[in-house]
Formats: sequence, structure tokens, C-alpha cells
Amino acid sequence: MNKPKESQKSGQRSGRPIELKFLTSAVDMQGCPADDFPEVAIVGRSNAGKSSLINGLSNSKIAMVSSTPGKTRLLNFYQGRQFRLVDMPGYGFAQRSGGEQRDWQSMIEPFLALRGNLVGLLLVMDVRRDWSVDEENLLRWISPRQLPVAAALTKADKLSRSMMMKRQQMIRKQSGLQFLFPTSALKKQGFVELEEFVFRDWVRRARGGE
Repeated sequence: MNKPKESQKSGQRSGRPIELKFLTSAVDMQGCPADDFPEVAIVGRSNAGKSSLINGLSNSKIAMVSSTPGKTRLLNFYQGRQFRLVDMPGYGFAQRSGGEQRDWQSMIEPFLALRGNLVGLLLVMDVRRDWSVDEENLLRWISPRQLPVAAALTKADKLSRSMMMKRQQMIRKQSGLQFLFPTSALKKQGFVELEEFVFRDWVRRARGGE
């Protein structure tokens, strides 16, 4: 895995993938890392491509990509040099029992509401899908915390450039989100721009612009 060249003074990036390693998994707040290291939560539907996004950001196969939607049941922490990614269980298409749904809520809601070192929320969605009530409810629920949100639009390679732009405009209008980042795990596109945004606009600002 390539290690990014970073300026310790300016925090500028080299344009290379970030270096990530799996840190730990947790089922509740007590199992989360006990530090104040900046974290970015990754949320999305069970088949939106969250694992592929993490692999694309790190240019490695660090996250397991499953053919079965909803397989992730834990909070999975991936450690980087400047910030940490937290892969959260997917919503929407996951085949879960009533008990599993309650477990999901008891895991996700406290983490998003109370985790003090969260600097942003990255909403992952298939660019071919329309904004839905699930995404809308998520934004409404988290809005009181005023946590910055951006969308990673996966599977951009499935569309032509012109259709990609139309879908991006439509999702921006539907969601009201300002920052949308088309990505393609197949063509390895969009990840550098996304990581640079997260570091510059979320991590550095949370650290006071250091």
C-alpha cells in the first residue's frame, strides 16, 4: 500500500491513496476506541458500496466486499494517519429480524448522537438510485447535531458522463447537499478528491486548521 507524502506544517496531500489499517470492531459505545482521534462515519444502504469505497480510498482490499447485502453487523474502525473511518451497518435492504433491527438502532443512534470526535458523516449511495425517505430521515435525525454531511456517489462507471452529471444535479436537488463526489471502484476514480475534501474541510477544521 502506498504511503502518502504529507507536509507536517501545511497538511497538504500528495494525491495518493490514504494508508488505512483495520483497527477494531465494536457493538456499542463501550467497545469504541477511547480517544479523541478524528473520525468520519460512513453510512448508506446495505448495497450502496461502502466497503468498495473504503477499499478505493486506501487502494487496497482492507474491507470485505460481500455479495450479501446487510452482512456488516458491527462498527468497523479503519485507522489512518490523520483520521479514522468508521464503517457502519447498512440500512434499507438488509434482511434483519425485529431483534436485529433494534440492535442496529441501539448501536447506530448513540454513536452518531454522542460520539464526540466525529468530524463528518459520509453518506454512500448508488448514483443510479434516487434520494429516498431513508436518506431524508437520516439527515433530519442528525441535523440537531450540525454534523457536516457529504455524499459519495458510487458506481459512476455505470453511467455516461452526461448522465452522471444529470444524476448528480438531481441528487443535489433532492437532498439539498452541497458536496457530492462521484466515485468508481472499477475505474479507481474520485477517491483522491473525496479524501482531500474530508481532510481539508472536516479534519483540519476540527483541529483548528492546523
